[in-house]
Amino acid sequence: MASTSDFKNGMCIEYNGQLYFIVQFQHVKPGKGPAFVRTKLKNVSTGRVIDNTFSSGVKVKEARIERRKHQYLYKDDMGYYFMNMETFDQISLQKDLIDNPGLLKEGMEVEVVFHAETETALMINMPNHVVFEVTYTEPGVRGDTSSTNSLKPATIETDATIMVPLFVNVGDKIKIDTRDNSYIERVKE
Repeated sequence: MASTSDFKNGMCIEYNGQLYFIVQFQHVKPGKGPAFVRTKLKNVSTGRVIDNTFSSGVKVKEARIERRKHQYLYKDDMGYYFMNMETFDQISLQKDLIDNPGLLKEGMEVEVVFHAETETALMINMPNHVVFEVTYTEPGVRGDTSSTNSLKPATIETDATIMVPLFVNVGDKIKIDTRDNSYIERVKE
């Protein structure tokens, strides 16, 4: 059992019979009345984020999770296939466990989060930044815009579409933030 003082981002708790990850929390001590903890909880099975308030000092059951390194192999009609980097066992996971499946590249190392008691996969943690080559984008013409932060769509090698600045061309390697599918920078070789 964990107390509200033990809360931290990424912690997995059991609440109302379901598993939740703590996305955000804030200890609040109002001028009047008892202290409480305001949280945002992400449901593991549905992906829905809810707001919840716990009284300070309340005990909640902490779910035991394990993070294991896996390598992404391939995808087919049945799901996405990953190989454990230590045991070489392969597992198949459904698309809903992956936040940005369009940014998975064969051979990429990811972290699979398992519920330790039931040995079920809960989610995939991808690296925060990945580098991909642009396979298609319209050429950006100087003078096309009056704004300095104009973007255009670009297709990367996994067939995902990312919004990039006008100066990015076909063949450029770009760094992408996997948390929000955003362009970070052009990578020099």
